[in-house]
Amino acid sequence: MAESYYQQARFVRTFRGGQGLPVISKELDSVRVYQFEVHFQGVGNTQGTQNSEDEINLTLAAKQVSPGGLTIEAITVDRLNDKVYYPGKVTQQSLTITFDHLYVRNVAPTLWEWFKSVYNPMTGDLIQNTSPGGGNTPHFKANKLEIVLLDNTKTPHAVLEYYGVFPITFKPSELNYSTNEFHTFEVEFKYDFMDFYNTPSING
Repeated sequence: MAESYYQQARFVRTFRGGQGLPVISKELDSVRVYQFEVHFQGVGNTQGTQNSEDEINLTLAAKQVSPGGLTIEAITVDRLNDKVYYPGKVTQQSLTITFDHLYVRNVAPTLWEWFKSVYNPMTGDLIQNTSPGGGNTPHFKANKLEIVLLDNTKTPHAVLEYYGVFPITFKPSELNYSTNEFHTFEVEFKYDFMDFYNTPSING
């Protein structure tokens, strides 16, 4: 059975003995899971000012990012022996990021102040810097969290975007003499919406 043009053009490797190494189609290139960057855009000022110039953008070193996505619950419809399904409620999964490089750019204090703008354990205040009823600008939320996936040349390949992001858990790592790792801390985030796309350089 002859190979289709699609296979020849996109997936077949080219190799002739004695004429160099085999060349594999770039259509098979993959993104390595350990090559990524984390960006926060529009993190609200933790002092409660309503000035947009007080919003900050952060590029933070992250050791690990847990899978965060959307789940659609199915509704089952029974008719005699038949079962059919319809899409139902949509649930956003939490996104947990493990940060390292605690001593660079005040990473840990910045994220802790952000967490305290949601709930301050010293005073018991909940979202103290937001207007009553939520206000038009919920400053405890970041406008966007970007996870930029890099290819083998460190060029942005694709982007995961999360909108309306705020921290719900702040947890330092375990301290143990028997371990041989850098100290990290975990922050769990909730978000309102998400998107995923390839960068223009990949789309051509």
